[in-house]
Amino acid sequence: MFGLPESPYHCLYLAAPSVRALARFVSWKGTNCEASLNVTLSMHQPAPSALSGLCRVTDCLYLSNARAAGDPRQVTGCGITCIINVTEKKGSVSPPPGVEYFHIPVSDTPVSRLSDHFDEVADKIQVTAESSGRTLVHCNAGVSRSAALCMAYLMKHRGVSLLEAHGWVRTCRPVVRPNNGFWKQLIQYEGGLRGCNSVRMVSSSMGEIPDIYEEEARNMMPL
Repeated sequence: MFGLPESPYHCLYLAAPSVRALARFVSWKGTNCEASLNVTLSMHQPAPSALSGLCRVTDCLYLSNARAAGDPRQVTGCGITCIINVTEKKGSVSPPPGVEYFHIPVSDTPVSRLSDHFDEVADKIQVTAESSGRTLVHCNAGVSRSAALCMAYLMKHRGVSLLEAHGWVRTCRPVVRPNNGFWKQLIQYEGGLRGCNSVRMVSSSMGEIPDIYEEEARNMMPL
């Protein structure tokens, strides 16, 4: 991997958290296997201004909204060599010369089959990384579709659990929140990769949600 290029967009280079180093411990018992896991996630909080730019997930992977992905100065400054557009509109971003461009038309709805693209996107990110390239994955807001694909990549090629992958990506970009349909698909994907699950869907006052949002849902209940 090459070092980070010097750029006026220094605030965009967010330290990618180590999955093994942690600020807090979370214990879980998988729904498909009897297991306990202590998870640690380094809590480096990004500057608020960086959320409108490209957020670095790993040395080879960035995540953003469509507006930032369409800024050639940011794309070039971060050394991006491949852009994956996960919006419904192909022409929402015009990549700089020499940058690979892939369009995966998926709508941000719970019934959309984003999981049909988990493997192909994860593998493309990995192939790009192995050739010393960097991939930017974006959707409209950089919250749901693109975040879910980054989580799928981390599970498949970095060997982490879904719980760890979510914590990793959310540390880099705190606004991420895949819709519930994508969560169900990620849970199923994790089960296929690992044989057990670190996240499960539960009932709440807000409907069915991932269990990692249970406390948040309780806090939102009216007194």
